[in-house]
Amino acid sequence: MFKRNEAIDLNTVLAGRDLLRLLDLTPQEVALILKTAAEQKAAWKSGIHESPLTGTSVAIILEKPSFRTRSSFEIGAARLGAHPLVMADDHSAFSRGEPVKDTACILSRFCECIVLRTFEQSKVEELAQWADVPVINALTDDYHPCQVLADLLTIQEHLGDVRNLTMAYVGDGNNMSNTYLEAGALTGMNVKVCTPAGYEVSAALFDECVAAAQKYGTGAELTQLHDPLEVVKGANIVVTDTWTSMGSEAEHDARLKAFGGFQVTDELMKHAAKDAIFMHCLPAHRGEEVTDEVMGAPYSAIYDEAENRLHAQKAVMSLVMGVPASDAACEYARSLWGDVL
Repeated sequence: MFKRNEAIDLNTVLAGRDLLRLLDLTPQEVALILKTAAEQKAAWKSGIHESPLTGTSVAIILEKPSFRTRSSFEIGAARLGAHPLVMADDHSAFSRGEPVKDTACILSRFCECIVLRTFEQSKVEELAQWADVPVINALTDDYHPCQVLADLLTIQEHLGDVRNLTMAYVGDGNNMSNTYLEAGALTGMNVKVCTPAGYEVSAALFDECVAAAQKYGTGAELTQLHDPLEVVKGANIVVTDTWTSMGSEAEHDARLKAFGGFQVTDELMKHAAKDAIFMHCLPAHRGEEVTDEVMGAPYSAIYDEAENRLHAQKAVMSLVMGVPASDAACEYARSLWGDVL
């Protein structure tokens, strides 16, 4: 099993850190975030409304349209006591063409954390390079770490420990499939990605995730296939995403043709495990990648998944902004992945 310096304090291991992709984390750190999210969610619902980030500010920059991202980050920051400074669309921090370096340096003097939803992964990486405060990736064309942390929390709530569960992803090889493979590598969840030929996850990213699973000894089995029925058979979680991501609208008609046969239907779900759940990060194009019947089925967890964006992101913000994880969360992470980081 992978081991890190014993001197690192698990309670504050994420303080001051960026989250640009899931592979920025270790298995213990993923477990720490998920346990913290579960604790904070339970506390809020029981009426315990602590505000550990009172007096701080979080800059939330949205260069792509958003509903769940804006709502969950803005409300999450406010519930933690931080002031959410939202800059969206034509009024974002970069709308006037100001260099990323200048924006990063200025926001670092105003805020204690920066959240960015943008197109190129290189932009959030450049922002993190120059910022003196933690930077959180709220979605890029390559990765969606906050969504997948919310998904992992949802899976735990419905099915328990994610280790040795199998996720079947049916759809496009995009930022979601990329991040699910990273999640599998870090949690021990088996991930099967099923795409049409020509729409696979890049070989470099896939190999990186396989190497991470081996490095950490999580035991995750990661595969890429092209037959939806083969992938879904016996799976505990079936997940899909829109076939045409933002920025690819010109390819819509071609993608509809290429993805014929990759729709998640109730008939396809019958081949999954008996207690399987269906997930979708939303928004969904009902009638394309998934049917209305599946979206509204008892096994659909889409609304729990959407709510958990709030709780997962609260946990990330609090931990990277210096709120110590509870001893119980640290013990939980150690119980899964050993006594040292």
